[in-house]
Amino acid sequence: MSVVMDTNALMMPVECDVRVFEELRRLVGSTELVVPDAVLAELEKLAEGNGAEAAAASVGLDLARDRCRAVSHDESYADDAVVEVATRDDVTHAVTNDRPLKRRLLDAGVPVICLRGRNKLAVTQP
Repeated sequence: MSVVMDTNALMMPVECDVRVFEELRRLVGSTELVVPDAVLAELEKLAEGNGAEAAAASVGLDLARDRCRAVSHDESYADDAVVEVATRDDVTHAVTNDRPLKRRLLDAGVPVICLRGRNKLAVTQP
C-alpha cells in the first residue's frame, strides 16, 4: 500500500514548518510514499524561480527524490496526476493542502491527509 504526495505536501516542511514524514508515520505507519512524475516536474519548475517558494520547492524536490518513489501516469497536469494515482487500488491516501484538489480526491473516495492546526497532519475521510 502507498500514499501519494502532492506538490504542496512536499513543500510543507519549509512553508509550514511541518515534519511531514514523521507525521505520516504517526498517521498511517510505515508505508511507501509515491510522487507522480508531473509533481516532480512542477517542483523542478518552481525551484528554478527565486524567493521562499523556490527554496521550498527545492527542498521538496530533494525530499521527493530521497524518500518517495516516482510513478508514471497519463495526466500532464500535477493535480490531475495526483487524482489518477490516488484512485489506483494500491494507494490508500493522498497528501495535499490544496482545497480544490482535496475536494476532488474526497469526491473520488480517497482519504486525504492535510494540515490541521499549525504543524500537525490529520486524515479527512470521504
